[in-house]
Amino acid sequence: MANIKYPAIGLMSGSSLDGLDIILAEFTVENKRWAFRIKAGDCVRFPAILRKRLQEAIHMSSRDYMLLHTDFARWCGEKVNQFIEKNKIRRRADVIGSHGHTTFHMPERGMTHQLGDGATIAAVTGIPVVSDLRNTDVALGGQGAPIVPIGEKLLFPEHQFFLNIGGISNVSIHQKKKVIAFDVCPANRVLNLLANKKGKAYDKDGRMASKGKVDLKLLEKLNQMKYYSQAYPKSLPNSFGTDIIFPLLMKSGLSIPDALATYTEHIAMQIMKSLLPFSGKHGKILITGGGALNKHLINRIDYYLETINIEVSLPSEETINNKEALVMALIAVLRLRGEVNVLSSVTGSKRNNVSGALWQP
Repeated sequence: MANIKYPAIGLMSGSSLDGLDIILAEFTVENKRWAFRIKAGDCVRFPAILRKRLQEAIHMSSRDYMLLHTDFARWCGEKVNQFIEKNKIRRRADVIGSHGHTTFHMPERGMTHQLGDGATIAAVTGIPVVSDLRNTDVALGGQGAPIVPIGEKLLFPEHQFFLNIGGISNVSIHQKKKVIAFDVCPANRVLNLLANKKGKAYDKDGRMASKGKVDLKLLEKLNQMKYYSQAYPKSLPNSFGTDIIFPLLMKSGLSIPDALATYTEHIAMQIMKSLLPFSGKHGKILITGGGALNKHLINRIDYYLETINIEVSLPSEETINNKEALVMALIAVLRLRGEVNVLSSVTGSKRNNVSGALWQP
């Protein structure tokens, strides 16, 4: 079968509220084997007012929430247009895969929602858009998360373990017959909120955390939270980090460096515990997401994973920063092809499914 090429744009707005990741990638498929080339990528910081509205979205009236839904989409569409102009992109992308910004995620009630109206993005850019990437899976009884493992399976088949450290950390375990994946614990969203208390957007390289002291009593309390004993498939809403974990850290009375050190240790320990049942012979784990740039956090993860014979592997910074947006673009391409883009072994839904709403400009 001939080599087929798909230029596609991926948009990712993570729960850490770092900004909008935009990527242009060219995917090729031949004999069911996928490959990709990243042609351009960028992260556009949210304006302060928009960031505040996104933070407060779950507390808005329904009217204001829906206005944000279209306002955010219009902003995303404008940023895509600027991205195309800035990078002198001549060939029009076949599709945009837009994750949107997750606000409400209640799969146990059959509901999930991401801000960023796909119809508006399509109208602003003139490019077809695939959005609402989790909804079909949730309607089929799944968690609607994680959705990245389909991209790991098709684009990085040489790895067995994957860890993404964004606002929430999640792991994927690729076995011969199925893929297992689930959210581990809140990560950057909580670390960033703590760093904000020192007037910093984030704790660069984990420097503050590395100077802090781990509080063993608080660490034990964090590790005993009910979510960690639940069986997969399972996923976390952003509110678990912002409304439960962060207030607990603040009430502890610890200094910010000590709180950062303690929570960093918690993340590393939970990642190790989540992978322990799947460890055995030597394996490699590919780590991506903003947290992969946190040197102290990676050192602590490496310390714990070494005890269960899993070697930490860090890809290029380009892949670290763009993997999730890259997979959103691939999910959109798969949707255009009418092929499975969400795996039931990961989410617990009734069947593998072709998820995403397609909006024509």
